[in-house]
Amino acid sequence: MTVASSLRRFPSVLMAWRNLGRNRTRTALAMLGIVIGVMAIASLGMTGVALEQQATSNLGNLANEVSVSPGEDIETDGITNDQVATIRDVAPATTVIPQKSNATELTARNGAEANVQVTGVTNPAPLYDIASGDEPTRLQTGALISASTAEQLGLELGDPVEYEGQIYRIRGFIAAESGFGPSGVGELVLPESALSEQEYYNSVTVIAANGEASTATANAIETEFNDADEEILTATSFASVQENISSFTNTLELALLGIGSISLFVASVAILNVMLMSTIERRGEIGVLRAVGVRRGEVLRMILTEAAFLGAVGGLVGSAGSLVVGLALFQVLTGDATLALEWSSSRYLLYGMLFALIASVLSGIYPAWTAANESPVDALRG
Repeated sequence: MTVASSLRRFPSVLMAWRNLGRNRTRTALAMLGIVIGVMAIASLGMTGVALEQQATSNLGNLANEVSVSPGEDIETDGITNDQVATIRDVAPATTVIPQKSNATELTARNGAEANVQVTGVTNPAPLYDIASGDEPTRLQTGALISASTAEQLGLELGDPVEYEGQIYRIRGFIAAESGFGPSGVGELVLPESALSEQEYYNSVTVIAANGEASTATANAIETEFNDADEEILTATSFASVQENISSFTNTLELALLGIGSISLFVASVAILNVMLMSTIERRGEIGVLRAVGVRRGEVLRMILTEAAFLGAVGGLVGSAGSLVVGLALFQVLTGDATLALEWSSSRYLLYGMLFALIASVLSGIYPAWTAANESPVDALRG
């Protein structure tokens, strides 16, 4: 069954469909403008969501963590044992993991070298994701090393690494997205005793139950150690960082939608032009219809239906194209293309299609009103 045969019950709708086919080039160009506008709105909106999910994914499970570091006014060269004990008292329902850090250069048997950050910690399990090997909850012997550094040096599980004259056997490889080393620098995790010469801790990680608890913990630590005049310890909650990222990406989404809507506005002007030209070319035809008894409302409905067809078809094609773009974006930015199908991102496909339909109908109102209210005699005279 063709589209035309299915619309025979609605004469004005059937005529609208046939009228669009009279000048296919003009119709196609107007529809192309709608497709571009819809793709601009939907694709840019989905881009904002993909960026937010990428940022959230990169933070991973850090939303429930608080990082404590020495403040500007601390009197020692790091965080003391007494301060760590106070942190445990302030945050009793959390896991408190003090850390010492240093840097060294590792040399492999084949002569390869790599600079790494050395971290001394007793309980590394909550802090690191292990790609292979053991994930010890109490590190007293052995070492963990970044998988990328191990590959660079040709190291395998059980191989020895040397630090300050002591040999440590590798127990596990740290996954690429885990760890605290600077960007591009690997990490070597050793028992805390390996850095016993350092009297103070460089940082403390506090792991709370959730993001809300981590924010409360950070505030409690700041209140306990700091006042208006001095900053002994600095407590940073990654939950607040995630909230800031979400706020920024929401603003970015609105800005991107605003940019995309400009394209659809331009397309609506093109539709207005198509409708005006169409009504001018069919002025005599519309006059005949009015002369044989076709009412103004039917003429108005016919021309508005033409505009709605342009918006609906263009919106569907644009949404389909945006879905393809969205799947590719999410695959590149998050590694999971199916996230584009979730409501948080797929809603922009619906928004774009509705925007196209509404813009098209609004663009057709003036040409439809002009054609419907013109005198049949004047229209027949041309």
